[in-house]
Amino acid sequence: MGKFAEADAVISRIWICRRCKGRNKAGSKRCRKCGSIYLRPKKKEIRAKK
Repeated sequence: MGKFAEADAVISRIWICRRCKGRNKAGSKRCRKCGSIYLRPKKKEIRAKK
């Protein structure tokens, strides 16, 4: 998780479309941009650069 609890709470409510990479509200059934039903939750952990 990140440094700020408030930011983590907002990030946890975002869903990402697997087709167009668009951001969507939590609980969405379809993407707001392309209409795809293939959504995933936004990743919670921060990935370090190699």
